[in-house]
Amino acid sequence: MAKRSTIWLTGVVGLLAALVAAAILLPRSFALTALSDVVQCFLLLSGAASFFPLVVRSQGRIRLFWSLITLGLFLWLSYQLLWTYYEVVLRREVPVIFAGDVILFLHLVPLMAAISLCPHIPRDEYSARVGQLDFALLLTWWFYLYVLIVIPWQYVMADAEAYNQHLNALYVTEEIAFLLGLVACWMTSKKYWKRLYASLLGMSVCYATSSTVATWAIGRNLYYSGSLFDIPLVTAMAWVTWIGLTNAKKPTSEAPESSTLYGVWVARCSMIAVFSLPLFAAWALSDAAVPARMRVFRLTLTFMAAFVMGIMVLMRQSLLERELTQLLQRSRESYDKLHHLQAQLLQSEKIASIGQLVGGAAHELNNPITAMLGYSDMLLSTQLTPEQRPLAAKIGQYVRRTKSLVASLISFARQTPTAKSPVDLNTLARTAVKLTQSQWEALEIEVRTQFDLELPKVLGDSNQLLQVCQQLVANCLHLLSDSGARVLTISTERKEESSVLQIACAQAFSSTDAEVDSLGMSACQGILQEHRGRISRELGEDGAILLRVELPIMEPAASRMKESIPGRWQSQPFA
Repeated sequence: MAKRSTIWLTGVVGLLAALVAAAILLPRSFALTALSDVVQCFLLLSGAASFFPLVVRSQGRIRLFWSLITLGLFLWLSYQLLWTYYEVVLRREVPVIFAGDVILFLHLVPLMAAISLCPHIPRDEYSARVGQLDFALLLTWWFYLYVLIVIPWQYVMADAEAYNQHLNALYVTEEIAFLLGLVACWMTSKKYWKRLYASLLGMSVCYATSSTVATWAIGRNLYYSGSLFDIPLVTAMAWVTWIGLTNAKKPTSEAPESSTLYGVWVARCSMIAVFSLPLFAAWALSDAAVPARMRVFRLTLTFMAAFVMGIMVLMRQSLLERELTQLLQRSRESYDKLHHLQAQLLQSEKIASIGQLVGGAAHELNNPITAMLGYSDMLLSTQLTPEQRPLAAKIGQYVRRTKSLVASLISFARQTPTAKSPVDLNTLARTAVKLTQSQWEALEIEVRTQFDLELPKVLGDSNQLLQVCQQLVANCLHLLSDSGARVLTISTERKEESSVLQIACAQAFSSTDAEVDSLGMSACQGILQEHRGRISRELGEDGAILLRVELPIMEPAASRMKESIPGRWQSQPFA
């Protein structure tokens, strides 16, 4: 507890001790009455002020919870100020039929509203709205009971004895209902909220005890302000401040096992309140002990209450129907999503099975492919005629292309994430050209390179990206071997926040669409997607094919690079 709160609570305890000492030591007098009334006003003001920081720091239903408690305490303070005005300022007894009694009766209504919110139980928007309507029904019912039972003996036919009798009976009923609500909240809460409800329950029991004892003493002319009968009352008032100061921690909603039980009983009680109106109407008509004008007043009041509460019931029913419609729609959407998810799971299982099959087949193909590649190289090293050498070179080219495709199938079958590190696309491109050198030299294809020496590095797996570069170069060589073109240009450049590898097949206008689509782009797309990159194909006006591989650079620059300057580019035939 903070130092300020400790000092505050110490002052409250001091006022309580002073009032208890005065009740024990001082005789009945105006000074004792004034001291008692003023101290009670200060204690109630302190209690209401102690809850104000909780209102400011909270949000949503929890803020409304603290606000309602604070409102109930201010109503209690207002009643005590009226009582003090009569006894201290006017120096006369409070009237038996006191108009301020309605404030005392109403101060419990916000407290009942606070516990009806059940802030310790998480609720969705619909539950909160329905709960508010349920409480509005109960609140209207309590107002109806007060006007039906108490007000007639105050204004329709003034009778002090009947007024006090009916007021005390209704007030005790209200206190019992409030205590039962606190018990229900205490039983369904945990930790912070359980301690809070226990404190409120203890304070309320103390207050209910003091109210009952004071009523008994008033009936026997034993009560006066500042007497021993006020000790439980001022104890309850001081207890309020202790609750406000010791619950400064920001609470959160909990989800107890029986989270819907209390809300169900609130709805049931609201329905019972609605169905009780015909019974009260019958009682108003059958009570022959009261004058006819009082029966007419009660019957008219019952009809008005039935009209108002009937509108609330219609609103509740409309809200319920709307929520059921939305629930049905969400259920259908969930059902469709479940079917879609099942289809995806089934497709994933199929792909996993295909991957295992492809992986096994690819491993079995590697051995004969390696043997064919070795024999083709040996064949090229022998003495061949000018007509036989290009044919032998094509055999090696097709075998290498097949080996590259098998490597792609194995990579697809593994489907495992790889560690990524900074990679230089220039180095990868040079390595890919070097690894395919035997192919483009045998096919007498000229390979030109144009690399950006200031090209930013990318984040990726060097083996996978090298596989992409090598496969694209090998497939372009295969495409050029069937056309009249004999020039392959490989370049790199920066494009905004990406590093770009570009492969151009010059004058490949004789290629068919099927050959263009066989450039290995689909096999490389999976690897590039894992690296957040992409591959694209363009056809130039002269029929040349341009492949572009774009990968995001490691660290985006603050601004774009300036235009090319002399010395930045290195362009030469690869030898």
